Amino acid sequence: MRDLYFWFVAGEESGDARAFEVMRAIRELRPSVRFGGAGGERMQSLCGGPFDNWIGRAAVVGLWDVLKNYGYFRGKFEAGLRAILSEKPDAVVLVDYPGFNLRLAKALRSRSYPGKILYYISPQVWAWNRSRIPKMARILDLMICVFPFEAPMYEASGLHTVFAGHPLLEALAEERGGLAREENLLGLFPGSREREVKRNFPAMLGAARIVAEKMPGVRFEAAAAGSARAAMMRRMAEGFPVTVVDGGAHALMQRATAGLVCSGTATLEAAFFGLPYALVYKTAWLTFEVGKRVLDVNALGIVNILNNYLVNPPPDPRLPASGAPHVVREFIQSDASPEALAGEALRLLGDSVAREALAARLEGIVRTLRAEGAGKRAAKALLDSVNESQASLMP
Repeated sequence: MRDLYFWFVAGEESGDARAFEVMRAIRELRPSVRFGGAGGERMQSLCGGPFDNWIGRAAVVGLWDVLKNYGYFRGKFEAGLRAILSEKPDAVVLVDYPGFNLRLAKALRSRSYPGKILYYISPQVWAWNRSRIPKMARILDLMICVFPFEAPMYEASGLHTVFAGHPLLEALAEERGGLAREENLLGLFPGSREREVKRNFPAMLGAARIVAEKMPGVRFEAAAAGSARAAMMRRMAEGFPVTVVDGGAHALMQRATAGLVCSGTATLEAAFFGLPYALVYKTAWLTFEVGKRVLDVNALGIVNILNNYLVNPPPDPRLPASGAPHVVREFIQSDASPEALAGEALRLLGDSVAREALAARLEGIVRTLRAEGAGKRAAKALLDSVNESQASLMP
């Protein structure tokens, strides 16, 4: 049997990490496999074929950033499409990044690309446009989900779907344990991107000042994603009782008594490490106004969304779940004021019973995500899909 050729496309740091993990797992199962595509440094280290390391520019946040960079993305889209049609890989694996990747899948189908089009880490269309799911079923050959409620939703539209478990949590498992919670330590996690920090960190700093006044003895640490972000955050934190640490977010999530966490991947990481926290989300006005009109969920945080499906599963998998009280309190846009954040931080810091109850709820929700072996299950599903295609072509 000839060597298989996979073309991976990821557009964010998290996608680069998840793609790298599953590519490595594929190579363990099939050492002769070849890779090409577009992504970041980790993916590039496994690729012998053509590769575009574009993540430094591709990882934009929000509608406004996309519009400002439209010409760049249009050029990358056309170049990527040409490369795939020229290279003719056995399969294209699209990793999250739906705004770009779903358009790429549609274009490949319209150009009669003969290989498999496989999607790894389901885009969260169930939150903003469920009507796209039947359309996705017509252009994709496989969907690999990381949340358990997603699989029945896609299967109901005729798209072959595998729930592999959440690879992020599998990657975090090695960092878990060995660190004790420190009394009266509030962790601040304003995000990894510059724009996230600029929007979320001021409110968190204001909250820290209020907490320090009302609860003397509380210490504050803020986790920065790299030295450049740490330098920026230290300038912002001048005059506030906050220590900025370069990296170490996962350690801080295990050491802190409670936390204020920017919406996104960090909220799932915090849940995995059992940190009692509140979700914080501030974004550009245009992104927020568009988002609130299209979202079809009663929560922003994935922990709260998962809880909806656990407590009130819909009678039809094509319908959203809603109505369950939030497990983690959410402070969004104008509601994410220093005063509101300080109030929730004081509640968590001052009530050990509430913290223990929240940590227990988080543990139960995380347990449903089947972290162990997630990467290998995803790799096997990708290989099986291509192997089935090859077998059907044999005489």
